[in-house]
Amino acid sequence: MVEWRTSEGLVPYEAALSFMEARVADIAAGRADEMVWLLEHPPLYTAGTSARAEDLTEPGRFPVYAAGRGGQYTYHGPGQRVAYVMLDLNRRGRDVRAYVRKLEDWIIAALAEFNVKGEIRPDRVGVWVVRPDKPAATDGALREDKIAAIGVKLRRWVSFHGIAINVEPDLSHFDGIVPCGIREHGVTSLVDLGLPVTIADLDLALKANFPRVFA
Repeated sequence: MVEWRTSEGLVPYEAALSFMEARVADIAAGRADEMVWLLEHPPLYTAGTSARAEDLTEPGRFPVYAAGRGGQYTYHGPGQRVAYVMLDLNRRGRDVRAYVRKLEDWIIAALAEFNVKGEIRPDRVGVWVVRPDKPAATDGALREDKIAAIGVKLRRWVSFHGIAINVEPDLSHFDGIVPCGIREHGVTSLVDLGLPVTIADLDLALKANFPRVFA
């Protein structure tokens, strides 16, 4: 059984980390069910284990937290749906790549509910959308913007951290970092794509598609 939890308001990052640490320990020990936790954070930056100092371009803009997950710098803030996914991969297959692919598939399936084609790239983490409405990249290729980030950590083969999908965040807040170390592409959101989607709408899409992907 997977427990779903949705938090109202903005959850402090330290509180979320503390909760995940405790819950993952309980799942690993068989004391608690798996969980997906849906929430929003106040504006902040997180640094993954591969974060480079030069990619934090405005150090004093928002609080910066060492996340302990893989990856580089990521922004979290209001209007972005974060899903912390705490699953026992001992029972679901000890395959990190397959797990990350399922997270990607889950995001892509949820976005498809709004007729958004999310795509993955072998050389870039996260989920991307092609932007024919925006100026082309400098090499003449179509512009692609990131709409969702993925960052995971495992302890005793129980996952935590997870995904972040941009619904209607302030996209200028991403200017204080080089998101995930990628300078050649931008970021977008469902609302930036011209879609009147709410956090609640996305939650329904995530919940509907989760069992199809993680069955």
